[in-house]
Amino acid sequence: MHIRFIRWLQTRELGPWIILGVCLLLLPLSLPRVALSDEVQYYAYLRSVYFDGDLDFRNEYEHFAAQGRRFGDEAVALALLREDAVNPNPATGLLRNVAPVGAALLWAPGFILADLGVLLANGLGAEIARDGYARPYIVAVCFMTVLYTLLGLQLTYRMARRYSSDFAATVATLTVFLASPLVFYTYIAMPWSHAPGFFLFALLLSIWLRDWGRAQERTLATWLLLGLLGGLMVITREQLGLLLIIPALEALGGYWLLLRERAWQAALRQFGRHVAFLVALLLTLTPQLVAYQILNGRPGPSATVAGKLDWTSPNFFNTLLDPGRGALLWAPVLALGLVGLVWLGRRDYRLALVLLAGFLAQTYINGAFGTTWHLRGAFGFRRLIECTPIFVLGLAALVEWLRLRSGPWPIMAVALLLVYWNVGLIAQWTLIRPELRRELIWEGMLYYQFVEVPSQIVERLWALLFDRCRLTTNQTC
Repeated sequence: MHIRFIRWLQTRELGPWIILGVCLLLLPLSLPRVALSDEVQYYAYLRSVYFDGDLDFRNEYEHFAAQGRRFGDEAVALALLREDAVNPNPATGLLRNVAPVGAALLWAPGFILADLGVLLANGLGAEIARDGYARPYIVAVCFMTVLYTLLGLQLTYRMARRYSSDFAATVATLTVFLASPLVFYTYIAMPWSHAPGFFLFALLLSIWLRDWGRAQERTLATWLLLGLLGGLMVITREQLGLLLIIPALEALGGYWLLLRERAWQAALRQFGRHVAFLVALLLTLTPQLVAYQILNGRPGPSATVAGKLDWTSPNFFNTLLDPGRGALLWAPVLALGLVGLVWLGRRDYRLALVLLAGFLAQTYINGAFGTTWHLRGAFGFRRLIECTPIFVLGLAALVEWLRLRSGPWPIMAVALLLVYWNVGLIAQWTLIRPELRRELIWEGMLYYQFVEVPSQIVERLWALLFDRCRLTTNQTC
């Protein structure tokens, strides 16, 4: 019976269930709240449009600023209610909001369900404020973030399975998730746009990859769907538009082959489908352009955002390798994912090259933020989170190659070490060594990671499990 059970397990794909289990196990450790200025800006779109029918965010900003002041935290008030030369309000008289609208759109189903739940509960005698600020609304939006991460991980795992075993795809997916900033922006800083953006890119890449190598067979409906997803990516995080370089490079290569073969009709048919893709993408940008027009008086972003960019990308390499803020030092697993693209290239070099191009495009735009490239104050280098499928595909190929030579246990040991490194940094960043929020401090790093972190987690275990909000600076939970 025991042997038959093991054989049955060996014939099943356990990866999706393990990924689901890990996400559910971490859910009780989550911190659902809206407290930071960026979170407030994302959330304000949803609450203001749904309850007030406008984009006047003064009441939302004042509400969350007052919450922060209860704990002596002026961050929201200073960031969103104070105007200065660096952060001017629009000429329209409305308060600025530099966040895109996409995350609010993706959270909307959970928000609406929460509102319906509040109506039902109040009809049964409860007294929950139906105002968009009450706990059910906040929790619903934060748990939508977890849902999008889970869906993105499942899609990413499925893509990795095209090129590697269940073991390699599962280990790669979970290691990149748990050993990178994605886990932080899923369960701790929950109402951010990174998880929705990751999901959208994973979905677009999954649909696109389904017809990889036979692009001419991709239907008009598929191109329209890809255009819709591309537009949603742009209005969720504008820089994600550069990931569309992946299908763009495929399209250019396809045209080259068709024109070389003088297949004029096929080239014209492809051109028509690509035009449809662009039309769908541009139409999907409409909510963002309308929001820009209302807020800024023109269909364009705030000058606060545009003024940060230096198109020569002077911080391209700092984005990756800066000792204090470099992405590959905060999360070494990302470096292994990039190295793994070499092994993916042995299976499909064209795919590895276009994925690398997508990653480089994101690194380029991050390096173009002349004064804020470092993301000082953020946990890790969060602007590369949406590239998670690229890292996973590379790491899965590397794990598959190593598994055949070393067996699974050394790989599992390295994966656990990478996860522990990230967990230790999270513990330092949040509780133990807050000066790490500016940049990595290498002096005493190993001592903190392997001595202070375990001992202090044990000391605060009760609070971490049952009273996490008390451990935060702004105890708005």
